[in-house]
Amino acid sequence: MWQHSLFDDTDRIINVAAVPQRSPFRYPGGKTWLVPRIRQWLVTLPHRPAEFIEPFAGGAIVSLTVAAESLAQHVRMVELDPFVAAVWETIVHDDGGGEWLANAIMAFDLTSATVKQELAKNDLSGRELAFQTILKNRVNRGGIMARGAGLIKTGEGGRGLHSRWYPETLKRRILDIVKIRERITFLHSDGLTVMRQYAERDDVVFFIDPPYTASTKRAGSRLYTHPNIDHKQLFKIADALAGDFLMTYDDAEEVRVLARAYNFDTQTIAMKNTHHATMSELLIGRNLDWIR
Repeated sequence: MWQHSLFDDTDRIINVAAVPQRSPFRYPGGKTWLVPRIRQWLVTLPHRPAEFIEPFAGGAIVSLTVAAESLAQHVRMVELDPFVAAVWETIVHDDGGGEWLANAIMAFDLTSATVKQELAKNDLSGRELAFQTILKNRVNRGGIMARGAGLIKTGEGGRGLHSRWYPETLKRRILDIVKIRERITFLHSDGLTVMRQYAERDDVVFFIDPPYTASTKRAGSRLYTHPNIDHKQLFKIADALAGDFLMTYDDAEEVRVLARAYNFDTQTIAMKNTHHATMSELLIGRNLDWIR
C-alpha cells in the first residue's frame, strides 16, 4: 500500500459539512457523502493510480477531490450531458474560461426577471452555455436540470431563488479548480465508450456512478438529461477491466442480481438524501474487504 488508512462502521453517516465542497454544481445524486470512502479505497491500493476515471462525472465531486488531494497521478472526467460538459470544458480546457465564468457569476444581478431572461437565451457560446447551466442548476428545485424541472419557489429560509445562489462561494470553487486543472482532462463523451478504451490498463481505476435507472424505481429517470444506459453492458465492461473499480447504485434487487452474476462484492453504506432522510446505497467492487 502506498499509504495506510483505517475506516470502519458502515452504518455511520458521513457529515457532509466536514467534506470540502469543491464542485460549483448542486448535483442531484451527488457523492459528497462518499468522499471519505473514496479516499479509503484509493489509499488501500498497492500503488497510486496513474489515472482515475469517472465515466459519469456529473457534478464531479469525487474527481475534483482526487485531483485536489493528488490521490491519483491524473484524473479523467467524462460526461455526456452537453450542458454539464460546457461547464467542465470552460473551466478545465478553455484558457481564461474559468476566470470568465467566475466573474460572470459575480456580476449577475439575480432577480426573477433576469433569471427567466437568461434561461430563455439560445445560440450561446461555450462560455455562455456554461454560465446558463450553472445558473439553472442553482435556481432549479433540487439542482435538477432535466426538462420539466421547475424553479425554486420558497427556498431555504424563504430566500427563494437566492437560497442556493452564492456568488462568492461559486467563484472560489471555480478558481480553485482552475489552479489544479493541469491534473484533469475532461471528455464530452459516452462513459461506456471511455471505459472500453481504458479497459486493458491495470494502472487505471474507475469510479462508476451511473444514473440510477437499473431498478424498477428508476430514481435517476427524472433527474438527468441522459438517464438511460445499458446497465447489463456496464457490468460486463466492468468485469473486463484490468484495473480496479468502485461502483455505486441504489440498493435494489435488480442491481444485486447483476452483481451476483459477475461475482462482484457488495456493501450497503448509510447516507442521507437531500431531504435528510436516512437511506442506504450499494457499493460494488471486486473485493470490498477494505470497507468492513
